Amino acid sequence: MYQDTDNITALEARMATDTSTIRAGAEIFTLINVFSVAPDHQQELANVLIEATEHTMRHQPGFISANIHTSFDGRHVVNYAQWRSRDAFEAMLRNPDARPHMTRAGALASFEPILCEVAHVDHA
Repeated sequence: MYQDTDNITALEARMATDTSTIRAGAEIFTLINVFSVAPDHQQELANVLIEATEHTMRHQPGFISANIHTSFDGRHVVNYAQWRSRDAFEAMLRNPDARPHMTRAGALASFEPILCEVAHVDHA
């Protein structure tokens, strides 16, 4: 769906930053964390990430969203998370409440965090 970002209202702008937003130029910090996991631990890892989101991450200042994806081959879990700023993301990393979740995820899988911003979006 096409969205005319030049004519977006203040309410629409706020709503767009309270949910997952994939839009070039949005001042949103994105983490794409790719976990490699044994297939028999994929669902357990997904559950750990979902629990971390529901119980801890969503309560952190600057958190916008987390989207947990599981691969069809069972070997990967991807966390597409958005934060209002890099500073908010880094504050979460220092928060002792977040550490147990990160430790549990790290015990189940190797991971490669990719810190990025949206460069381009195209819609059909």
